[in-house]
Amino acid sequence: MADLSRLRPDDRADFEAVLHHALGTADIRGALGADPTGRAAAHLRAHALARADDIAAAADEPYRSYLAVRRAARHEARGPLGAGSLLPALAVLTPLVAGTSAAALLLTGGLLHVAGTLGPLPGSLVAAGWTLALVAAVTGLVTLAALLHTALRRRGAPPAADQVEHARLVWRQELLDRGMLPHLRRHLMPHPETAITPCSPPDTLAPCPARAREDRTPCSD
Repeated sequence: MADLSRLRPDDRADFEAVLHHALGTADIRGALGADPTGRAAAHLRAHALARADDIAAAADEPYRSYLAVRRAARHEARGPLGAGSLLPALAVLTPLVAGTSAAALLLTGGLLHVAGTLGPLPGSLVAAGWTLALVAAVTGLVTLAALLHTALRRRGAPPAADQVEHARLVWRQELLDRGMLPHLRRHLMPHPETAITPCSPPDTLAPCPARAREDRTPCSD
């Protein structure tokens, strides 16, 4: 059984879109802007892509809901008779073929009766015709009932495509808030301007840099 917590290959594009959006947020963009080479951004991006499953696990519940809605929509798109299989073709052809055959047998048997043909053939043809007529009626009613059931179930419900898109947007927002942004912020390199400047221990006479004084780093004057 497939692990539902793992990110599906067809959802990697959404994951990368969320990652791109997260890298563009103000605090992360500002921290990465201290590296003019862009290596820090590339490293952070590669690190996030390599740990996609771990990051996506933070939004596991909305992701499972999204997968369930998407699976249901795909199943519903196949139709009530299972499009893509022999069932819809049989549902359409059975009443048609049975009805046509019934009409032909009844007509042939009737003509044989009118012509005075002896033997059981005319009666057998008529009996077979009525049997096929019954088959055509039953299969036609079953097909009609299935179509009506599907129409009533869909009545008043939002389109499946809208449900899937809503679930997808909810998952992406949760992925951004719970998974992507916390991960990127944990792995950001310290900003050079906010890094603490080392200074001398208190028992030395070395002067403390002005930056350290502003940060109130203990040191000697």
